[in-house]
Amino acid sequence: MKGRGPMQESEAARPSGPTRTRYWVIVFAITLAIITYVDRVCMSQAKPDIQGAFALTDKQMGLVFSVFGLAYALFEIPMGWLGDRGGPRRILMKVVVLWSVFTAATGVATNYVSLLVYRFLFGLGEAGAFPNITKIFTLWLPAVERVRAQGIMWMSARWAGAFTPLLVVWMIGIMGWRWTFVCFGMVGVVWAVIFYRWFRDNPRDHPSINQAELALIGTPEANLAGHAAVPWKRFLWNRTVWMLWLQYFCMAYGWYFYITWLPTYLREARQLDVGKSALLAGLPLFFGGIGCLVSGLILNHVARWLKSTAAARRFMAYFGLTGAGVMFVLAAYLENPVLAMIAMGLSSFGNDLVMPGAWGACMDVGGKFAGSLSGSMNMMGNFAGFLAPMLLPWIREAAGGRWEPIFWVSGIIYLIGAISWVFIDPVTPLDRDEPSRATG
Repeated sequence: MKGRGPMQESEAARPSGPTRTRYWVIVFAITLAIITYVDRVCMSQAKPDIQGAFALTDKQMGLVFSVFGLAYALFEIPMGWLGDRGGPRRILMKVVVLWSVFTAATGVATNYVSLLVYRFLFGLGEAGAFPNITKIFTLWLPAVERVRAQGIMWMSARWAGAFTPLLVVWMIGIMGWRWTFVCFGMVGVVWAVIFYRWFRDNPRDHPSINQAELALIGTPEANLAGHAAVPWKRFLWNRTVWMLWLQYFCMAYGWYFYITWLPTYLREARQLDVGKSALLAGLPLFFGGIGCLVSGLILNHVARWLKSTAAARRFMAYFGLTGAGVMFVLAAYLENPVLAMIAMGLSSFGNDLVMPGAWGACMDVGGKFAGSLSGSMNMMGNFAGFLAPMLLPWIREAAGGRWEPIFWVSGIIYLIGAISWVFIDPVTPLDRDEPSRATG
């Protein structure tokens, strides 16, 4: 039997190229983001059927929309903390099953109270999604790939929401609103089972990843907090954290209109039928998805141009949120409904230019506590999601049934969000701050 020559030995010793196992976590994130938005947006399209089934007023329906946002906000920090403490694998699997069960339960609601309970518990489950996905990105992706991954994920979420109105109208026409919710709930359970079998909290524990890819990822152990205490005091004394909370509240206040009252606005204020309103209702989320993708792709180039990642994230926020506010107000005054929805789509585009940078800031500033910080930021955004749908009928009633003041309120709040970025340091980790700096 012949021995191996020097050339063969050299080739055998040569390290193989890096595997691409880490990209599967982006696939899981994308598919989960799609599921979250399908499950959310279907409620706004099913509103007429649900409202008719339980004889609900607009104010009661506003509370149905809002109770999701309240639960989502209240449980963002606990869910992010659980992911930081015990790892995102078990937590994410459990919360996806939880919200999927209560998505399906919405379809078997028997009265107004049960509907409120099921939507609250649905929001509780969904609160764990994006903080734990963000935690996964800090564990599995090199720093240079994280913001791009956030952009792709949010684009997928928005586009899922954009096409959901047409899907829901079609499904309700075939099987009714109750079975539509049941079907959507089943999809999430399937995702949870597949994810739990494949994923590992530490990439080093995954059988499909090699040493070359681990070298690209870096040291995931640095971001595995384990049982380390989350520095809540540092969060509360840090100006950047407060401003991240404020800007996300401002972004979410106007954005929640798209997934709650927009179909009603198109039918009542624009006098469109169900089919046309479903088609146009998807435009803002479609444009928003483009904004997420564009931001994720160009942020690194803008950072090289400005010679600063922090300056690039601020620039995108100033431009995006100012544009969002102006276009949101303009949409209320355009007579042509298509042009009005294009303006609203451009507002959503501006809103979502900020998304990857904001979540990237949570990863960079939070470090091993990225799940807790991103959870707290998303909590503030969803307090806006609790307030906005509930306040809208009251604002409209105070304005004599007019819709325009609703748009003005959202536009002004967008501008406040743009100003808040003046005070944000979106790159310096909390654990590198000096105590004096943390106080502002």
